[in-house]
Amino acid sequence: MRFGIKLNLAVLIALVPVAGCIAHSQAKPLVAKPTILDRLDAASRNFHSTSAEVKFDTIETDPVPDTDVQTGQVYYERKGSSFKMGVHFAHHNGKDSAKVYTYTDGLLKIFEPAANEVTTVTKARQWEKYVMLGFGASGKELSNQWTIKDLGPEKVGGVDTEKLELVAKDPEVRKNLTKVTVWIDPDRAVSLKQILDFTSSTSRVGTYSNVKVNEPLPADAFTFKTDKQTQYRNQ
Repeated sequence: MRFGIKLNLAVLIALVPVAGCIAHSQAKPLVAKPTILDRLDAASRNFHSTSAEVKFDTIETDPVPDTDVQTGQVYYERKGSSFKMGVHFAHHNGKDSAKVYTYTDGLLKIFEPAANEVTTVTKARQWEKYVMLGFGASGKELSNQWTIKDLGPEKVGGVDTEKLELVAKDPEVRKNLTKVTVWIDPDRAVSLKQILDFTSSTSRVGTYSNVKVNEPLPADAFTFKTDKQTQYRNQ
């Protein structure tokens, strides 16, 4: 199974935790919990950047069960209205990998070192408000994009988190992403675990560890090395 271009935007719009119109899962939607939203608002005001180790398990259950595993490092940075994201993979299904995803200036770029090729997704800016969702987004920003059920507190790696189920308000987003479940640390506005349901048979589990907030990022966090033979194409 290939972690292909078809899923790139779906992956892009849901890499991060969110909070919004929160409701108890066993009842009809209720008024959002102000404590969670307030904590996210406070954390977002102090957020500048984050880095973490990440593991993505992309799972298909039909027609043939399959799991695609990628591990690496992720970086996020917010400066005012500017947002950047970088994902540098180290391993893919147990083999070495150097694939890189970057999102800067409204462009999503995917570098495939084996093919020495860079693919640029030129229409990625329309998804930026979703890309920003968990690393530094405020409760107010997030509540504009998602309807969320609060599934209660839960520890992830010894850290207190709030487990939330998200459904995008935009029907176009729901065509590619039916729902997202996140385990969010509201005091840092970062996600420690996510389950993205693309369809009834395709999902992706993302787990984050060694999360560092507002520490200096490496110079190549949002870049990758190319040469004179690198091929470029737009999508």
